[in-house]
Amino acid sequence: MMGAWQRFTTRDLMAGSFCIGVAIFILSRTLTTVPGVDLGATARWSFVLFWLGTTGGAMARLFGPTFDDLARRGRDLSLAYAAAQLVHLAIVVRVLYKTPRPASELLFFGTAVFWTYLLAGLSVKKLSNRLNPTVWRILRTVGVEYIALAFLFDFGRKPLDDGFFKALYYVPFLTLAIAAPLLRLAAFVKRTIDKRRTMVGSTT
Repeated sequence: MMGAWQRFTTRDLMAGSFCIGVAIFILSRTLTTVPGVDLGATARWSFVLFWLGTTGGAMARLFGPTFDDLARRGRDLSLAYAAAQLVHLAIVVRVLYKTPRPASELLFFGTAVFWTYLLAGLSVKKLSNRLNPTVWRILRTVGVEYIALAFLFDFGRKPLDDGFFKALYYVPFLTLAIAAPLLRLAAFVKRTIDKRRTMVGSTT
């Protein structure tokens, strides 16, 4: 049975995730004057959507039908991540205007932004259907893993910058960032093994 959230369309999820991002920004600015809280909070919100959108299929393969609904909405959740990320990027632009960052850092994270919206654009079915399935799979894999690396790097460096207690605040997100590629790798290995078993079974 599909969960209740499955009734929402792709546009509903995108609009909702964007509005939640805006609400997070407003609350962050209203409830605290600590610099960077709005930046970190909107990043974590978009990361949660990215994580769910890109690991649901892996979890369904590894842990069974409990996660089938999540796997079926992977594309929609990934597009919701792209929508939520717009709020975060608006804050990033404001921060960069006041405090420029090294070119290497801008290139690294800018490439993740490029992959985010390239994959979002190519996920439009009229476009993705025109691509060779192998090419689309390679692009999607490279893009997803690069974005995952950017999140991992961002969450991984924060505990070192902000001290022990701030590190505790980042641990859950850092743990998820580490777990995501491992889950996808494990699912790939399981899929490969299952295919080989099927091939062996069909020839005996």
